[in-house]
Amino acid sequence: MTLHGESFENDGPSSATTAAPVRESKETLRHSALSRRKRTTAAERMAAGEALALHFPLPLLGADPATMSVAAYVSMGTEVETRPLLTLLLDRGCTVMVPRLGSGRDIGWSVLTDVTMLRAVDQPGHLRPDEPIGRILPPDALSQCGLVIAPALGVDPRGYRLGRGAGWYDRALALRRPDCPLIAVCWPWEVMGEPLPTENHDVPADAVLTPEGYRRLRR
Repeated sequence: MTLHGESFENDGPSSATTAAPVRESKETLRHSALSRRKRTTAAERMAAGEALALHFPLPLLGADPATMSVAAYVSMGTEVETRPLLTLLLDRGCTVMVPRLGSGRDIGWSVLTDVTMLRAVDQPGHLRPDEPIGRILPPDALSQCGLVIAPALGVDPRGYRLGRGAGWYDRALALRRPDCPLIAVCWPWEVMGEPLPTENHDVPADAVLTPEGYRRLRR
């Protein structure tokens, strides 16, 4: 299993008869979203990433950002580039954690101190985001964060996000504090006007951030 793109047997309580159509609908939506994203260029993704950082709501970092721990992620492929946002968080003094993959389910986090720490992961046949050098923290390190920023292929009005199908974020988000906001990041056209198909293990976001702006969805 990988963070992005690999399927797994969902461990939510939905029955097989009701879960199968939902999963099929999600897969259709994923295919459509990824097809649309392929039409973006590297320059457009970087420009979108710079706009993302400009629209990030700084008040969420509190009066003293140096005391804030933020779980974010390193963009990959056709995602909106997140390096400008990561740089903004680091410049504000936040402790920034990003996903760090191991073998099997040995997946946790690493503290990012500079975007130049990021290195490509050599894993033939699998698409993985760049990762920082350093110690791997356990999954429950997420409980130390006051804010979580997660990728999405789509976000509906209730905050439910469409992931890539691996389910890693849904499992990880169960470990965050009840008062810790979750921001989903996607392209502007991926903010849905209609509800997405959902399963019992899906975790809704509190807000959505795109290159065009920030919008609260819940709370």
